[in-house]
Amino acid sequence: MAWTRTCRPSSSPAARRTSRASRRGGCQRSSCSTANSSRSPPDAGALQPPQEQGETMPQKIRLGFIGANIRSNWASESHFPAIAASPDVELTAVCTTNPVSAEEARQALGARLAFSDYREMVRSDAIDAVVVVVRVPSHYETTMAAIEAGKHVYTEWPLGATTAQAEELANAAAARGLVTATGLQARVTPELMHMRRLIDDGAIGSVLACHVSCFRPGPLERLAKRTWTRDVTLGANPLTIQAGHILDTLRFVAGEPVGLQAVVTTQSKQWYQTDTQKMVDVTAPDNILVNARLTGGAIASMHVANVPFAPSGYRMEVYGSKGSLIVAHPISSNHGNILLKGTAGGKTLEALAVPAGFAEVPAEFPGGPPHAVGQMYALFARAIRGGRIPARLPTFATAVELHHLLDVIRAASATGGIVDVPASALRA
Repeated sequence: MAWTRTCRPSSSPAARRTSRASRRGGCQRSSCSTANSSRSPPDAGALQPPQEQGETMPQKIRLGFIGANIRSNWASESHFPAIAASPDVELTAVCTTNPVSAEEARQALGARLAFSDYREMVRSDAIDAVVVVVRVPSHYETTMAAIEAGKHVYTEWPLGATTAQAEELANAAAARGLVTATGLQARVTPELMHMRRLIDDGAIGSVLACHVSCFRPGPLERLAKRTWTRDVTLGANPLTIQAGHILDTLRFVAGEPVGLQAVVTTQSKQWYQTDTQKMVDVTAPDNILVNARLTGGAIASMHVANVPFAPSGYRMEVYGSKGSLIVAHPISSNHGNILLKGTAGGKTLEALAVPAGFAEVPAEFPGGPPHAVGQMYALFARAIRGGRIPARLPTFATAVELHHLLDVIRAASATGGIVDVPASALRA
């Protein structure tokens, strides 16, 4: 098996749908009882090399960034360096809730404009699109403001604090014909796209079983300003964030869950606030265990957890009738620089090189989180310029599906039984 062959253009959508289903046990999505036959195949054109449409590339897309706190861990690790290195977008305006920090961000990041009111920024004619990287409880109001101002918008995952919020945002953006993106960047990570292509092409035969684990640090002691996520109603916890990312990676690579059982539980029920010296109650879950049957008949297990000591990181194993594929990362599936190994008919896993055709960004682009997020910005910009959504780009519609799937997991945990996955949670 030529693990490192060059990326070739995909065949017709119908051929891809038939081939993809057969590699996963012979059940085509259009014939599965829980699938919606009117939906397009999930990989129709999704793994084409970049710029296959030959669209013109004008000036950079001008971004307005809500949540431009230069001390934010995730924005500083991913978004800011990705934008700085991108040939497709530029940081035109920044917004924080404080005029001083907004100006500080403007100077540090090289933006032209600084705002302390996101409503004012989204109405500015100086920007083409808005990026929302704030706490999850504020996603809805900031994203809706951008939509109502007629701006294309890229919002971090989760899209909303609830499924209802996510649906409202997706519907509002669609009604205005706006380009949307959701921060599910594992879908555009080259290693995972290559893994999916290998599965689709039959490199490991029919998928039989999958196992996914992601154990991340969950300190029992925190500063008071870091304990707000303990409240399950705020929508920012290991179920919605970590498990959301890991589950989306599984469904992207190996197939959609069509029925599942789940346990969602809070094992560490209190945290200690080191600065206030108080114990606070925790209602947010920290352990999520899911067993599922996927389209095509494969079975899958997933365990996502926050643990106090020595977390093992992320690992996904896909076992087929002719071989196996493994991906691993010290943190998660959405941070880039993922290790991909595989074997076709042998017992020893070998590291697999990834064809260059999966890259949306220049070869000299920084690796890790900036690369993963940079892939997103490249696709987002292409969609805005060309007026056509690249199939690779995770949109608000993708986010709504995942929100619905998390609802199914909650329901399965509450009932203790097997829950069928509705069409609303399957890939459009």
